[in-house]
This record gives sequence, C-alpha cells and structure tokens, in this order.
Amino acid sequence: MEQYKQDFIEFMVRSNVLTFGDFTTKSGRKTPFFINTGRYRTGDQFNRLAGFYADAIQAQKPDFDFLFGPAYKGIPLAVGIAMELSRRGHNVPFCFNRKEAKDHGEGGTLVGHVPQDGERALIVEDVTTAGTSIRETVPLLKHAASVTPAALVVSVDRMERGQGTKNALTELREEFGMATFAIANIHEIAEFLKERCIDGQVVLTTALYDRIQEYRQQYGGTE
Repeated sequence: MEQYKQDFIEFMVRSNVLTFGDFTTKSGRKTPFFINTGRYRTGDQFNRLAGFYADAIQAQKPDFDFLFGPAYKGIPLAVGIAMELSRRGHNVPFCFNRKEAKDHGEGGTLVGHVPQDGERALIVEDVTTAGTSIRETVPLLKHAASVTPAALVVSVDRMERGQGTKNALTELREEFGMATFAIANIHEIAEFLKERCIDGQVVLTTALYDRIQEYRQQYGGTE
C-alpha cells in the first residue's frame, strides 16, 4: 500500500474521524465502523486532509479543468485541495454551489470559476455511500454549461452497494462515464489497522476486523 494511504488511515484514527464499535448508518444499517468527517476541525487537520486528496489526485492523474465541491462539505474541500495543488505547482480553478439560488447581485447557484462548454470537472466529496449527492451534482454542472464530469474523488470508499448490487463508486463510474477513486477504501483500512498499535492502542482488534468482513459480505458491492 502506498505510504500516503497508510499515513491517511493513521491520520483519520488520530483525528477521531474513523472509529470502530456499534453504529447505525443513515440508511439504517448496523455497522461496526463509522467515518465522521465533521470531526476535522483545525487548520492543521484540514491542511493535511487537502494534502492527502492531492496525493490521490496526483497518483490517479485524472484529466480535468476545474474542481467542483458540492455544498456543503465539498465547499472547503474544493478550496483546500485547490490551494494544496497550487503549492505543488498546479494552479487549477475551483467552484461550488449554493443550496439556494441567489436572486440578487450576480445571481445563480455557482460560486467561483464559471464553467465553460467543453470543460472537464473533478468532483470532490467526503464519503459517498449510495451516490445520491453526486446524482444531484451532475445536473447542476450540466445546467451551467456543456461540462463533462471527468472524475470523482472521495476520502473513503466504503465499498457498499449503491442502488443495485454494484459498489456505489462503480455505479457512478458506469452511469456518468467518469473515473472514480478514493484516498483509501475500507478493505485497505481494515487490512492495515488489524491488530496494529497506534499511539499505544489497538483500534481494530481481530474481533472487530471479523465483524467488518461480515458487514461487507452482507452489504458490500461488486466491482
């Protein structure tokens, strides 16, 4: 596994973003792991998070013209990633949407870069489970201009079924003809953390690891 993935997994644990135990997802599924990106709350954490996204983008090398961050969590991600890529010598535009259209001033729903016909968008999200937010995002972009959704990057791929039997990211890749990838997926996370000691504590015991495998057997999607 690439070093940036290992560093990212440890970073999530230390930020208390990735936790293990007994949780219930929004869809009602009982899950042994939970990812709460709302726990990133300091400038240093966000700088590092943007860096990990930039690592994944540079590793995957998607072709794109601008970053798009869907409201709300995608907004700081798009800004932070654009700043990090700029520090690395790649100055790319970014934009994001408002939840409600502005009826005064410049109006509209998009803020930042104005998409142009023929441009390719790299959509940045935190975690995608069923793909609902992305299916709402693509029409927004296409309404602004003849834009191609070129790629989607998320922080963690839970590798769960979307609307059918396939992994949600696989469904989105096939539905919109765009690349989809994550900084890390739950398989990589579980394999890396199993019985590993971080800051003097084992966060993923063999028993919890086995529960994750059972959960994936029940809800996991196919590639």
